[in-house]
Amino acid sequence: MMKKRKLGIIGGSGLYKMSGFEKNKWQKVKTSWGQPSDEILIAELNGIEICFLPRHSRGHKINPSNINFRANIDAMKQLGVTDIISVSAVGSLREDLNPGKFVIIDQFIDRTFSRIKTFFNDEIVAHVSMAQPTSKSLSDCCEKALKKLGIPFQRKGTYLVMEGPQFSTLAESNLYRSWGADVIGMTNMPEAKLAREAEIRYCTVAMVTDFDCWHPDHDEVDVEMVIKTLQKNASNAQSMVKEVIKTFKDFSAEGDPANNCLDVAIITDPKLRTKKTIKKLQYIAGRVLKK
Repeated sequence: MMKKRKLGIIGGSGLYKMSGFEKNKWQKVKTSWGQPSDEILIAELNGIEICFLPRHSRGHKINPSNINFRANIDAMKQLGVTDIISVSAVGSLREDLNPGKFVIIDQFIDRTFSRIKTFFNDEIVAHVSMAQPTSKSLSDCCEKALKKLGIPFQRKGTYLVMEGPQFSTLAESNLYRSWGADVIGMTNMPEAKLAREAEIRYCTVAMVTDFDCWHPDHDEVDVEMVIKTLQKNASNAQSMVKEVIKTFKDFSAEGDPANNCLDVAIITDPKLRTKKTIKKLQYIAGRVLKK
């Protein structure tokens, strides 16, 4: 039987606060991995409780490479979150993906190199599948919401995650286009990998803010241009999130690749697991380590 579902939203650039919610409470969560990006907003909409985390902290204080992704996912898991929708600002790598368009991501290319990407890097080793990194049921729910609201979007797309905080060189941008990537951003890896290790279903809705630097008819990317589009996108994203909250439980998550994925992932001999490491992983993998 599937446990009770609870939605978490991780909001990126431009989505630091959510309006129109009730019983708002910012809660500090301690984790084995240090401090999350911020306190987590626990709020209700139509009697449904959700958890919202500003990925860069309120006011955008955290560089993408310095986000404590492990603490963020652990904190969500501690609060009972089973499903995460990541709302992220991205650059477009395609002519037909204009600023203001949303993309429901189904694949990632991870080009980050200075981030810790696993909960299982000390004593206990686990290998989860990332072949299908996002949740079909959450993606279906987001698609329905975007259609209802009349927000322009594309279903399916590949998100290339780069290190940052600098934007791409022209040569890099053209390289990523040649690989068939649709959008480029700096935050969804290792977030998606850690969500999978935590057995949390995950979906990315990427909001296009600019054409990166490859487009001959547009100037190189600057923050002022990005912020202008972000403000419009953030309003649309909040409308989408409110629609999703109403209906996400109507979409069956049976067969999702995140469900119980640790059952076949941990390779370390149980006799070699120490109490210290089991305690550190209690929220992420306690379900399987207690067996």
